[in-house]
Amino acid sequence: MDRSKGSPSGREEGESGKTKYYVLMEELKSDIITGRLRPGDKLPSENELSASRHVSRHTVRKALSILAQEGFIEAEHGRGTFVSSKIRRGKSPSLSLGGMDYRGSGNIAVITTYLSDYIFPRLIQGIDSVLTAEGYSIILKNTGNSRVKESRCLEEILEKDIDGLIVEPSKSEILCANMALYEKLDFYQIPYVFIQGYYAQMKNKPHILMDDCMGGYLVTNYLIELGHRRILGIFKADDSQGRERHKGYVKALFEAGYPYDPDMVIWFHTEDRAVKPAKVLELMLESGAAMDGIVCYNDQIALEVLKALQKKKIRVPEDISVTGYDNSFIAENGAVKLTTIAHPQEKLGAMAAELLLEKIKGVPDEESRVERILKPELIVRESCMERGKGE
Repeated sequence: MDRSKGSPSGREEGESGKTKYYVLMEELKSDIITGRLRPGDKLPSENELSASRHVSRHTVRKALSILAQEGFIEAEHGRGTFVSSKIRRGKSPSLSLGGMDYRGSGNIAVITTYLSDYIFPRLIQGIDSVLTAEGYSIILKNTGNSRVKESRCLEEILEKDIDGLIVEPSKSEILCANMALYEKLDFYQIPYVFIQGYYAQMKNKPHILMDDCMGGYLVTNYLIELGHRRILGIFKADDSQGRERHKGYVKALFEAGYPYDPDMVIWFHTEDRAVKPAKVLELMLESGAAMDGIVCYNDQIALEVLKALQKKKIRVPEDISVTGYDNSFIAENGAVKLTTIAHPQEKLGAMAAELLLEKIKGVPDEESRVERILKPELIVRESCMERGKGE
């Protein structure tokens, strides 16, 4: 019995272990992205694809349905199915090869995780200062660090006429859930630059980062040099900044000869960031956990930590030292001035805009580094105190 011809589910599997409709979909998508099938080209009929690929018509329909949903193909009643002709105006290869500047719509999209959070206005100012000088306008969107909202933002900008995109990935420590949309950006030849993180599947795409591992190391090592021995770490689990800052924390402990204790680390996620760090800290203190220093993921978390310590009548820095990260207005203007890591938000935004402009103008990767790293700087204020040698 020919199971591939008779399967009603379309889930017959090929040698790769993938369902045949998915394999067919990937093959057709690859033909479109690489240009073997060009915008406006007519695809073979369902019967022809079924016969040439040795799969059922149901399998063909499922593959074509996915490609249509992702915008790679479009069906015209009575005529057939065609490669989408709605190509956005990206950079022109002929202009790029000639070293000439390309100017299309004059619009650049910027997608950040948040807009109102303390570091983002200055980040956007840095982007705007470079792009405005070059005559570009910014289309601004935010995801709330949600992968679902990131998908909506990408879909929306793909419907607009843009020349490039700067994007902060949502939950960058988790594998990208929107690869099809990023592939569409590639297909439409729209360059994009990641800021403050990137997805594991896309590490070769242009990106601008802080050296967060070094930042985590600097604040932890500072506490160690002040004589701290029981240092609690609080880190975000679903973005790469949290992973890297934790890595720096571990490195500093290791170099000092201190054992790493997983019970001395509080991990939190986007959804519980407003509650979990402070609540778990309170529970640890109530249970008698000993600590003399706390390394916080950022200044916002440090502020919540300060409130929790105040609630427990614990003094900062006399009883416990606290560090932040980002050198925000919170660090400078709170009741306790925070020792923190400088985050050059405007510079990071300007660098991202400059890198994107290079990609729009067709500067090849070998002449334009796809990864650019900003070095952190320790800012010492009032929230840390030296510990006695015998403590």
